[in-house]
Amino acid sequence: MPPRRKQSHVWVVLIWGINGLALFSIIGFSIFYRTSLNASAANAATKTPRPGETRKIPPTSYFLPTLTPNPYYTPPVFETSTPFILAYGPRPAVIGFSLAGRPIEAYTFGAGEKQYLIVAGIHGGYEGNTVALANELIKYIINNPDFIPEDVTIYIIRDMNPDAEARSNDVDGRVNNNGVDLNRNFPSDNWAADWNRDGCWIYRPTTGGTYGGSEPETRTVMSFIASHHITAMISYHSAALGVFPGGVPWEEPSRRLAGALAKVTGYPYPPHGHRMRIHWHTRGLGSGKWCRRGCGHGIEGSQTY
Repeated sequence: MPPRRKQSHVWVVLIWGINGLALFSIIGFSIFYRTSLNASAANAATKTPRPGETRKIPPTSYFLPTLTPNPYYTPPVFETSTPFILAYGPRPAVIGFSLAGRPIEAYTFGAGEKQYLIVAGIHGGYEGNTVALANELIKYIINNPDFIPEDVTIYIIRDMNPDAEARSNDVDGRVNNNGVDLNRNFPSDNWAADWNRDGCWIYRPTTGGTYGGSEPETRTVMSFIASHHITAMISYHSAALGVFPGGVPWEEPSRRLAGALAKVTGYPYPPHGHRMRIHWHTRGLGSGKWCRRGCGHGIEGSQTY
């Protein structure tokens, strides 16, 4: 009996020993496996990929023409050179743009069949007082709406040459950004790129353009007149102190308009020293032809506002 108990005790010890060894083996393998995973993750995070080859792109060659700076150029903007802001009243219509992108605006007053046009600022800042005069007229009509007869419509282009007005208010502010005298750019029969300067404006180089109507400012006014039935037009100028009829020779309807304007303004007609005349054509009264010096008839008024 005692020998059996001793043999059973040995087997129990042996079985527990095998179980313990297996347990320690499993624990050791688990620790080893987790350590290996952590080491692999660390190596993957710190491993830096090898850079590949960088393709060398040859430099681009540019062949640009040599440009001569335009001394009359002013940077493009998209607002009027001299902001004219009204608290109330009609808003102007943008009828075109200058070379530098400035708007050319027209104000409309009245709704009658007889249509009249006033153009100011054709010589920019050099005749900036004409723009100021147009501004005052616009404000006066807004504050006195009965001033316009029922059968009349008046259009006012307050600044035909906004680039020149923005550039300067002296002799450098007369021509547009192409160096063109807009008053000599309209396509009349006697249009010329150059002319005899004796008795004319000579303070800066200027031209009549590459052809009649070559400038966007000129074409804007031409297009406006062609799309309306203008009875008469007045072009504001300064310093000559007189009223100049249109046409070569002066046309009778323009003479009558000049005489009437002289009576109410006090400016002389015939004007003093009218040796130099400025000529251009506009589409007149739907006749399908270019008639002399504007619409039904036209005049130039020179003032010292």
